[in-house]
Amino acid sequence: MSNIVLLIVCFAAGMGLRRTGRFPESTPAALNGFIIHISLPALALLHIHRLKVDPTLLFTAGMAWCLFGAGFLFFRQAGRLFKLPAGTVGALILVGGLGNTSFVGLPMIEAYYGKEYLGIGLIADQLGSFLVLSTLGILVATLYSSGNVTPRQVLRKVLLFPPFQALILAFLLRPMPFPDWLGLVLQKLGDTLTPLALASVGFQLRFARMREELTGLSIGLLFKLVLGPALLYLLYVVILGGSGTVMQVTIFEAAMAPMITAGIIAVDHKLNPSLVTLMLGIGIPLSFLTLPVWWWLLYGV
Repeated sequence: MSNIVLLIVCFAAGMGLRRTGRFPESTPAALNGFIIHISLPALALLHIHRLKVDPTLLFTAGMAWCLFGAGFLFFRQAGRLFKLPAGTVGALILVGGLGNTSFVGLPMIEAYYGKEYLGIGLIADQLGSFLVLSTLGILVATLYSSGNVTPRQVLRKVLLFPPFQALILAFLLRPMPFPDWLGLVLQKLGDTLTPLALASVGFQLRFARMREELTGLSIGLLFKLVLGPALLYLLYVVILGGSGTVMQVTIFEAAMAPMITAGIIAVDHKLNPSLVTLMLGIGIPLSFLTLPVWWWLLYGV
């Protein structure tokens, strides 16, 4: 409940700051810059360093990679079919292909399955969504924002992405214990992600542009909340024969709302910011209605 309240408050605060005119129009750029250079690297260092890798959770870790790959193919084809601009296709691949497996995902897992399954959510988020965003996500953002770029330019963009650098550093430092004070500092810096990201999204949210973005918005939410998790169910349960609570939670995570951090990256690369903010602003509340349906459908798997 506290996470839901925080979501509403930060969205409203962002919208209110824009309407009062007390903050400049460049506010989202400043907030996004702090998130990319401070908040995300802190979370990567903290959680990847603490992560306990379990071979039995390979399906969970692979969920986000499968979903992103399917989203890439789906949105590329949809872009051709509906003649969508490159920036819109890139935005849909990022925001429609990655789920909010942490801020929304972890509280939903606790509510529907219990605290003992939160570890599955962390695997899905850290070795799945976050790692995909830091590698393939940056690759897609660069290609769709810059057009024709050389492999060297793309590689440079990925290697210089601060969260990716923090990710590599976290893996290298895993054998070394962090002192308590460092863990506390990283946690407090990482805690800034959610309020700043939601305020940034709220600041940019323009419901008046919904009609212009209706095609992309409908395609994006249809895939993220319905088709994407259905594909994962088909692959993991029907084809590979997976079963049990771990499998249920994994597919449940696939059904989460669009990823806020992916939206920040898309906006930072100027990939149709109005569509991105609508995907987040509408997709997150809408997921509170679709997730109970997925929980019911997955019951007994």
